[in-house]
Amino acid sequence: MAHTKSALKRIRQDKRRNQRNLSVKSTVRTATRAFRETLAEGDAPKTETSLRMASKTLCKAATKGVVRKQTAARRISRLAKAAHKSLAAAK
Repeated sequence: MAHTKSALKRIRQDKRRNQRNLSVKSTVRTATRAFRETLAEGDAPKTETSLRMASKTLCKAATKGVVRKQTAARRISRLAKAAHKSLAAAK
């Protein structure tokens, strides 16, 4: 166990940040899952809006430092690629 005041404070801060990060990660996963479900349905307008929401949540997570910026960019790129591929096949 930590002995110094600064170490104890650091532990408290880490707990708070961990809870916040878990919440943000859960939101990202939920948005991504919702996008994948609408993609499977094949509804173009719904797919576009869910892609926008998933991108927004990933960007927010990257801004907050929960996910690295390049990781967020890669995931957004892959989601957009899947959406465009699906929409092109539907036409």
